[in-house]
Amino acid sequence: MKAIVCTKFGPPNVLQLREVAKPIPKDNEVLIKIYATTVNPIDWKFRSGKMFLVRLISGLIKSKANVLGVELAGIVESTGKDVRFIKQGDQVYGGGRNGAYAEYITLRQENVALKPDNMTYEEAAAIPIGAISALQFLRDKGNIQSGQKVLINGASGGVGTFAVQLAKYFGAQVTGVCSSTNVELVKSLRADNVIDYTKEDFTKSGQAYDIIFDVVGKSSFLRCKSSLKKKGVYLVATPTLVVILQMLWTLIVGSKKVKFMLVKPGIKDLVFLKDLIEAGKIKTVIDRAYTLDQAAKAHHYAEKGHAKGKVVIIV
Repeated sequence: MKAIVCTKFGPPNVLQLREVAKPIPKDNEVLIKIYATTVNPIDWKFRSGKMFLVRLISGLIKSKANVLGVELAGIVESTGKDVRFIKQGDQVYGGGRNGAYAEYITLRQENVALKPDNMTYEEAAAIPIGAISALQFLRDKGNIQSGQKVLINGASGGVGTFAVQLAKYFGAQVTGVCSSTNVELVKSLRADNVIDYTKEDFTKSGQAYDIIFDVVGKSSFLRCKSSLKKKGVYLVATPTLVVILQMLWTLIVGSKKVKFMLVKPGIKDLVFLKDLIEAGKIKTVIDRAYTLDQAAKAHHYAEKGHAKGKVVIIV
């Protein structure tokens, strides 16, 4: 099968289209013919090797070919003997591990669910990491409640667009922070307020929030602390050593907390999101789409950090 492989850390052109062995599903896995995947920050950070934590997790890939891509949508071609929830021919979406920049992938049945009926493969492929990240951060770490004031920093990106919509679903009053060019987009996602960071610093607005979700890692707890309510929570999606130390410190001292988590895509949340999507509660925002052989171009664009929603790769 065809796949995009990464044999070393470097710029987007280290991604190469090659023929690799088609995977065989284990007893608890499904084999999926992939129709679409996406570019997530973890993909280009893995590829570039610029972040210490990514190198630590991924290892030094110098000779071994790695297939990137952590979310996808497609059709089940076959299943292992222990698979109960999914059958051959099902249109599915899911993810959670590398391997989606290819024509086929195997995933555990727990990481796959039926694709929303009202979405294309391209739209569905953008859900498993972006939407589940927003869901688990807000619901599980932020303990979001109806009536709370929530600020999403990076509201127009792949996670931020879902965070705005999910925060509204949970009944929060939502403020989205984005650039001038994305103000109308964030408004269309039903944000109550939108702050253009090129014109205004939200940390100096005098407003206080129950939750500040820094999706893009462009702020800091120290800058945002005065903008949090007494028992406010600062959620950060891009952990650094400083963030880890702050999280540990705020576990002991003070009422304002720093929290982050490792997102775990699973069937329960995939089904939950499927129901919301089919009910018209949330939607996918796609900036642009590339073909599999244009994966390097897709990475080059996504790595600039200006994408509106998700960057999709059509397989």
